[in-house]
Amino acid sequence: MNYNTEKTNASNVIAQQGDAWKAINPEYVARLRSQNRFKTGIDIAKYTAKIMREDMDSYDIDSKNYTQSLGCWHGFVGQQKMISIKKHFTTTKGTYLYLSGWMVAAMRSEFGPLPDQSMHEKTSVPLLIEELYTFLKQADARELGHVFQELDAANDKGDQVAAQAALKKINEFETHVVPIIADIDAGFGNEEATYLLAKKMIEAGACCIQIENQVSDAKQCGHQDGKVTVPHEDFLAKINAVRYAFMELGVDDGVIVARTDSLGAGLTQKIPVSQEPGDLADQYNNYIDGEVINSLDQLKSGDLVLSRGGELIIPNRLANGLVRFKPDTGEDRVVLDCITSLQNGADLLWIETEQPNVGQIAGMVNRIREAVPNAKLVYNNSPSFNWTLSFRQQIFDTWNKDGIDVSAYNRADLMSPIYDETKLALEADQQIQNFQKDAAREAGIFHHLITLPTYHTAALSTDNLAKDYFGEMGMLAYVKNVQREEIRQGLACVKHQDMSGSNMGDDHKEYFSGEQALKASGENNTMSQFS
Repeated sequence: MNYNTEKTNASNVIAQQGDAWKAINPEYVARLRSQNRFKTGIDIAKYTAKIMREDMDSYDIDSKNYTQSLGCWHGFVGQQKMISIKKHFTTTKGTYLYLSGWMVAAMRSEFGPLPDQSMHEKTSVPLLIEELYTFLKQADARELGHVFQELDAANDKGDQVAAQAALKKINEFETHVVPIIADIDAGFGNEEATYLLAKKMIEAGACCIQIENQVSDAKQCGHQDGKVTVPHEDFLAKINAVRYAFMELGVDDGVIVARTDSLGAGLTQKIPVSQEPGDLADQYNNYIDGEVINSLDQLKSGDLVLSRGGELIIPNRLANGLVRFKPDTGEDRVVLDCITSLQNGADLLWIETEQPNVGQIAGMVNRIREAVPNAKLVYNNSPSFNWTLSFRQQIFDTWNKDGIDVSAYNRADLMSPIYDETKLALEADQQIQNFQKDAAREAGIFHHLITLPTYHTAALSTDNLAKDYFGEMGMLAYVKNVQREEIRQGLACVKHQDMSGSNMGDDHKEYFSGEQALKASGENNTMSQFS
């Protein structure tokens, strides 16, 4: 968007109206248009889908070009994250937002905090997407508003060099709006329900939707027990539903992430109907656990019989009717899930694992890539993992296998702070630091996200403030640990009135009312103490 072109276009429209629109300033129109680049959520979805596709292509060329995100449970949190990224790294390239179903359930439901079991209102998901983008667009407007002030100051002084520099900032402005990977859980119902919710999410701005292969009405958090998967045909119907939603709304390059929970899921809800040997249903049924029978006399009332590979088996069912998979088949089922999803419309994979282990992930991805060479993952760097203990134990086990003396360490107690400065702990920390880079290179991970980090940071920072403020430090707890650090680290939020839109409101009052505008940013505004 070119500032002077917008000003000229606005001037032409205003001139056509004669004196009736004489109070309308074309420069102000250009500013409002610059501050509101995206008119609808569909505009955002189209813009960010293109970014994500380009990033995927870039990763295929070089795995160093992996992308990252943090889960954000409120628009303000997402806004502050992106402002921070622009401040520290000057660009938003390679950074996304993640919308976690877990955090929507825990933080945004009208029922109050809920477990991650798809019990929250489905409307909460598109509403949070819309909220996140509203805050990101406000970050654009605020930052551009400051540049407009630079432009005005330069013009008032007759400084053409400074004025041209300000115009360059406006015309080359990089938006805070970035792709959101949005969690639709297991679709919140049947394929029609999935389609309807996907449309709402896309209309709110989502260019990427992540869907999992659990049973919708029995959905569990990926890091909890009791997960139940659906046959492939059921899952593919929902992938189709999401693709139709994208295409109906004109976001033809929208991205679908197919998540499999099969590694930790030992149950299925139903036995699919096989049409011919070797089809998807037959492959799925091959993993069902059961007892081989030789005579129908072995059947008891209510037993089911499955014909498989020339044998008859009685599937192993729980009291609630759910059917067990054979033990130790999780990885095989994951590989089949992933290949099937990619061959039937998904763009990216998500394998939910029980630990962050590059070797384990790579083992599955390499098998998947035998069928789909460019397969790549979105991976959950989950707070549900005890990263410290996991990596210390991984180092312990590697050393032990390699014959390195580990007698100074108690494997079960490696979380203890007594080990913090040991060689083992320091090597583990180095591997944690390099995890994303290593996994992107060795395990096909295109996007690294942390699902609920801002849930934990909010809890930790609030605990620390409450502990000291209500203790001996009193007001110093806030001043020393919060405000002083905001000032010294250059956080824009220290001027909270400006962040909430006060200065923009003053600008608009001037646009609308001219000299009679009543502004909030006069000399008695205490925010000037932070200039």
